[in-house]
Amino acid sequence: MNGLESRTFDKPDEKRMFEGKGFAELVTVAGRPVSRARFEPGWRWSTNIGPIAGTPSCMTSHLGYVLSGRMRISMDDGPTMEVGPGDVLAIEPGHDAEVLGDEACVMLDFGEIANYAKRT
Repeated sequence: MNGLESRTFDKPDEKRMFEGKGFAELVTVAGRPVSRARFEPGWRWSTNIGPIAGTPSCMTSHLGYVLSGRMRISMDDGPTMEVGPGDVLAIEPGHDAEVLGDEACVMLDFGEIANYAKRT
């Protein structure tokens, strides 16, 4: 390796489906997975990813950037926040999330997403 690496979501390493309500495309760069996810209107983590994960809430740590759409994130212990285009976010494990409105939410995620929505 020469210290430079570039990948494109036009040719993802993997595509993971969200029970009919979206998908995540993953590329690996510098040995780390990065995802671009599309969450369709009506998507909710507990409904569309929970059955895949087998946990009552999302146990993945996210570090992301919202490209389009809006999403509400609710922590298991109560706090909530809404994010939209241009927002940079950090979310600890132990949360649910849902798309707001009738526009898909598209987000980049640089967090600990190696196993997010991964079917075993």
